[in-house]
Amino acid sequence: MSTASIALPARARARIRVLRRRVVILTVLGVGLFALYTFWFRDSSLVAVKTVEVSGAGVGADAKRLKRELIAAAEEMTTLNVDHAALVAAARPFPMAREVKANASFPSSLSIEVVERRPVALIGPGPTAVAGDGRILRGFPAKGLPLPSLPLSETPKGSWVGGPVGEQARLLGAAPAALLRYVDHSFKGPSGVGVELDGGVDLLFSTAARAPQKWRAAVAVLTDPELGPLDYVDLTVPRRPAVGGVGYSPPEIPST
Repeated sequence: MSTASIALPARARARIRVLRRRVVILTVLGVGLFALYTFWFRDSSLVAVKTVEVSGAGVGADAKRLKRELIAAAEEMTTLNVDHAALVAAARPFPMAREVKANASFPSSLSIEVVERRPVALIGPGPTAVAGDGRILRGFPAKGLPLPSLPLSETPKGSWVGGPVGEQARLLGAAPAALLRYVDHSFKGPSGVGVELDGGVDLLFSTAARAPQKWRAAVAVLTDPELGPLDYVDLTVPRRPAVGGVGYSPPEIPST
């Protein structure tokens, strides 16, 4: 006798029908709850953003405007539907803002962290600060900052510095803060990009490629207690830095 001809007992068939009905009911309820969440609850006033905290935006007039723009954008959202693209768009006109992060807390709070660009150089008579990625930081209070200068007499009209000057900005962006303060200016010479330290010693990098390793090599050379007067440190190959000349005394760089 084939298995297809075996009839299930009435009680078993009844149980199967009950299970099928339960599955259908649970499926309908699940779809309904998902639709309720998707099309109403996640955008409802019950989870609307009411409290916004902005950190990392810095100080000054531009920082205040940035905070206002971010708060205004956040207050159009809910904690279950944070529009990160809208926050990025609100911060885009402010060059100091490199990145925006958001963290929602149910039911009505949103924390926004602004990751700022670090000014690493100055250009023009203003002066105007420039970040390590070449972004021109218009509106940033740059007067009096102890930063090296880039070889530009005027601030470009665009938002970025490019070409050899942009490469120099990227080079300075990789410099450790402990050494950047001793850099007087950057330059582009026959052997590539470099910087001149206070006192006259040149650091020759060739290019901004592997800049962090080259800066570490520069720190190792300049903090050598046996180092005497010199003209330059060639960091083209960071594993084998070379020194030359006897013309200038290097600044006293802290080993830390």
